[in-house]
Amino acid sequence: MQKKTPLIVSGAVIAGALLALGGPLAASAHVGVTPSDTAAGSYSLLTFSVPHGCDGSGTTAVSIQIPEEINGVTPTVNPNWTVTKDMVDLSDPITDAHGNSLVQRVGSVTYTAKEPLADGFRDAFELSLQLPDSAGKTLVFPTLQTCETGSTDWSEIAAEGQDEHDLAAPAPSVTITAASEAHGEHTATPEAAPAAAEQDVLARVFGLGGIAVGVVGVIVGTLGLRARREAKA
Repeated sequence: MQKKTPLIVSGAVIAGALLALGGPLAASAHVGVTPSDTAAGSYSLLTFSVPHGCDGSGTTAVSIQIPEEINGVTPTVNPNWTVTKDMVDLSDPITDAHGNSLVQRVGSVTYTAKEPLADGFRDAFELSLQLPDSAGKTLVFPTLQTCETGSTDWSEIAAEGQDEHDLAAPAPSVTITAASEAHGEHTATPEAAPAAAEQDVLARVFGLGGIAVGVVGVIVGTLGLRARREAKA
């Protein structure tokens, strides 16, 4: 009888696994933002996530302040929430990328729940916008989470050398990276991502199909060769 070898997992391995899990879990305790792109001048889809309520109370509204460096914002409709854009006047009119003269910009975007989002459940809100051409700059999006009872103002900004995870209510932020040939000012909008992903899936399907056809061909050829040998025998 074959002797079974016991599975031994060292404490270091377990500790490493817990640390790896701890990072994302710890970060998910805050209202955060995940950009689809961070390159200077690129179009990015910012996803703001709300992972919990306010001390056990359900979330009724989420208001996201837009940095002054950003003029145009397109919020994604969420069927569980109504969405409004609050406009503010510009001190000086500006011209957008399409040549239009603007006297106002989006100051904040507010999602109001049709039914309170219960504590212990999460939801996400997407904003499509163009990042300014300012590599190295950090954009801060102070976010007010209003609940059935109480609220949380996610607006704290880490001081130099301070870890934002040490803050009680850090503001969501995005740091702009340098533009490149692949991620310049003419980067494709986030809406083009699904098409690219679909093409990648089709390519993989056809690739696997070709492999399957090749395997079948080898099997058929082997069976035919064996049949001829048996016939000669």
